[in-house]
Amino acid sequence: MESQTPAGWLWNGRLRSLTLGNRMAFVMIREAKEGDCGNILRLIRELAEYEKLSDQVKISEEALRADGFGETPFYHCLVAEILSAPGEPQGPCVVGYGLYYFSYSTWNGRNIYLEDIYVKPEYRGQGIGSKIIKKVAEVALDKGCSQLRLAVLDWNKRAMDLYKALGAQDLTEAEGWHCFRFEGEAMRELAGK
Repeated sequence: MESQTPAGWLWNGRLRSLTLGNRMAFVMIREAKEGDCGNILRLIRELAEYEKLSDQVKISEEALRADGFGETPFYHCLVAEILSAPGEPQGPCVVGYGLYYFSYSTWNGRNIYLEDIYVKPEYRGQGIGSKIIKKVAEVALDKGCSQLRLAVLDWNKRAMDLYKALGAQDLTEAEGWHCFRFEGEAMRELAGK
């Protein structure tokens, strides 16, 4: 079943078509493969720059491979890939990603945490981010998760508006939760190492 959606997209359940300039392209949301780690790292760095936190990115392509594609993955990842229409010279291009992992709530059981959701600026506003989030929700439900959690910087109103429009609840507003982390020296000191 095909349906028209805003911004020139045509949705048939798996692929979305998009007019980019004078050419037709298709967007596919798929599970990342080990060979995508270079593109994922590039997008992680772009996200960090957008969030004004570039100096905090310490991950390497090798670590992404080992941590996401080993025997017991620490994370899972979806990528948004632009596929050119038949006859177009440009090949596939990864333009966004959603990196997630499973967690556990003592109150609600299984959860999924969306660590990163990012779409390159020139592809925003066309439903790609929403499709990634919806796919993560689908994975969560398939795995018996009761919640999909994520965090957003307080100045990123556009992202907050999107999450709220998709049905997310702002836990800082509703319940007053604040996130904390231990890292580096503080973590070593805490562990007595």
